[in-house]
Amino acid sequence: MKHITMSLVALLMSVAFVSCDNDDPNSESIFKTETKNETEFDKWLNTNFVEPYNIKLYYLYNDKLTDNYYNVVPATITNSKAMAKMIKHVWLDAYVEACGADFLKANAFRVFQFIGSPEYNGKGEIVLGTAEGGVQVTLFRLNELDLDHIYVNQDEPFRAHAKLPLDLNYWYFHTMHHEFCHILTQKKYYSTDFQTISAGKYHSTDWINVDDEDAVKEGFVTGYASGEYNEDFAEVYANYVTSSDESWKARLDKGIEYTVTGLNAKGETIQVAFWGKPTNAQLAGAGFASIKGAKITSREGANIINAKLEIVRSYLQDSWGIDLEKLRAIVLRRSAEVMNMDLTTLN
Repeated sequence: MKHITMSLVALLMSVAFVSCDNDDPNSESIFKTETKNETEFDKWLNTNFVEPYNIKLYYLYNDKLTDNYYNVVPATITNSKAMAKMIKHVWLDAYVEACGADFLKANAFRVFQFIGSPEYNGKGEIVLGTAEGGVQVTLFRLNELDLDHIYVNQDEPFRAHAKLPLDLNYWYFHTMHHEFCHILTQKKYYSTDFQTISAGKYHSTDWINVDDEDAVKEGFVTGYASGEYNEDFAEVYANYVTSSDESWKARLDKGIEYTVTGLNAKGETIQVAFWGKPTNAQLAGAGFASIKGAKITSREGANIINAKLEIVRSYLQDSWGIDLEKLRAIVLRRSAEVMNMDLTTLN
């Protein structure tokens, strides 16, 4: 089992995948529906997860599905209901809308488990979630959800991840899209041209020390993407489908070098290069008293990421018949809708 930390949002999984136009998946559920002592929530899960997609969601603590090395606590029923509704709306229904129910039924994760508390790895890093073999996904920190302040960040690419309220895109939705991408690429591989774009530039042993903003300068959408090309591909996909146009442009701007010329307080000419369009505070910090001019001197980081995005786009269309822009629009719309949903009921 691998863990997704605050820096590590991806794991390889192997599971069969079909394209959007595949049909006739096995209609028999792999889970036996038990009606004994069913709660209203259990019935809702059977109707919305088990029966249509063969997905079992464990919201009560199950020690057989949990690494007993860690001390964790169960998720509350209230927050479990809220998360289940959000997963259905933002993740399950998004792929159904884009590719159809049969596509999702044949390929979705088979088990979800909810945990109330955070989990920490040996380095003291918070685990975002875990995924095993394309079958089970475990999500943590559900008890920290504030149902009165639901937040899905689509517009600030470098927002501090520890900031409250929890960013559901970072802690949950992005992770699921990332894992789904791995499933796709393990079934149908993408062009080897992708590997050559950043060949020799990957931080295979020290990616954890690469800041997200610094990563963009080198042509990686996040620090984790700089680890190796498979994670790079999945990170481009997951970040693109969960980011607004403004957020994506703001991220890529950190891959553009601006050279500014001006005068310092002594009237001397100075010239300073910035990655990303500099703010007034940055200009003042660099010693500028006045500005004579500014020009773009490099687009290398942004150009590299755009080249990678085009390969991702072509791969999804050519291999799976998935229109990336259509899927992205669906994901963004559904993510925004979550913030206005009634998460306190199962209606």
